[in-house]
Amino acid sequence: MASTSENCMATVLKDWHVAHGGRMVEFAGWLMPVQYSTIIEEHQSTRTAVGIFDVSHMGRFYFNGSGIAEFLDRLTTRRVVGTELGRIRYSLMTNEAGNILDDVLVYRLPDGGDAEYMMVVNAGNRLKIRQWLETRLLNSTIEFADRTLETAMIAVQGPLACDLIKGLGSVNPNDLKYYACEWGQVCGHEALVSRTGYTGEDGCEVIVAADVAVEIATTIEQAAAKIGGRPAGLGARDTLRLEAAMPLYGHELTESINAAQTELGFAINLKDREFVGRDAILTAKKAGLPTRVGLVLEGKRAAREECSIMLGDQKIGFVTSGTFSPTLQQAISMGYVAPEHTAVGTAVEIDIRGNGTPAKIVALPFYSRSQ
Repeated sequence: MASTSENCMATVLKDWHVAHGGRMVEFAGWLMPVQYSTIIEEHQSTRTAVGIFDVSHMGRFYFNGSGIAEFLDRLTTRRVVGTELGRIRYSLMTNEAGNILDDVLVYRLPDGGDAEYMMVVNAGNRLKIRQWLETRLLNSTIEFADRTLETAMIAVQGPLACDLIKGLGSVNPNDLKYYACEWGQVCGHEALVSRTGYTGEDGCEVIVAADVAVEIATTIEQAAAKIGGRPAGLGARDTLRLEAAMPLYGHELTESINAAQTELGFAINLKDREFVGRDAILTAKKAGLPTRVGLVLEGKRAAREECSIMLGDQKIGFVTSGTFSPTLQQAISMGYVAPEHTAVGTAVEIDIRGNGTPAKIVALPFYSRSQ
């Protein structure tokens, strides 16, 4: 993967995106497709059939050696010790203040590969988290490798996605539990297949060697086209994840936000553990800090990041993300609101460029797929 400019990288699928009509933009230091056709078409294809996303820009770190689980357990909000083979845990990484450095996936890899654990991190945080880990690995016997540039990662999402991948290889994703992974073959090449995603739909993510990624993406795209699927870009990925109330680093999660504020309690295990930021998170839980909420707005105008959330003349919070939901056909946002005003049904206004737009606080997620 070569740099397209001094500060912008391209995944191995860059030319494939262009050949399929992808409109390329810079995102988190990478040149990525924002859309191929329209965001709405790609969004709806993912909700009803299959969307194919290049997520190779995400960082992929591999670990080998003794004491890995204990090492990662001291750096993540979610317990790593005791994770079963082939299982994956969503977690946060925090600094000493309990503020969020990144949200990550920690894989305990199944037998059959050449590494024992893997961590997937956000593209824009890859170098930061790599340095964070390497500093703490000094004088350790744990082997650490950043294989982001050696591998590719393709997300195949939607109600028909698992059957599609089943038909192209040796792994049946339908047999995997959610947040589980298995080694096998996809399109005749070795792959790690995980039942994970960032769209609110069922589906899987496939990690392969970079030199076979174009062949695999092409075969997946051709199979998907026969059942109403298509490639999808960053635009649809954002509207899909927002409907599913999945936080995005740099918006709902930042180094200014404490993990306790996020309403991600399932990913924060405080009992009988010590990890970086634990005590600060525990203190923040008692401090009454603003909490993540969902908002539905009147009309079609979306509220964007940093719009003020008002209760009368009082600012009670701020918006972190917003869009017009293609699935729900209404404007939705996430944001942080003072805890005394977080009750579902609370009527508020959102200041959009000086105009107050009526809104109400709603339960998250906005959208849940049919089981």
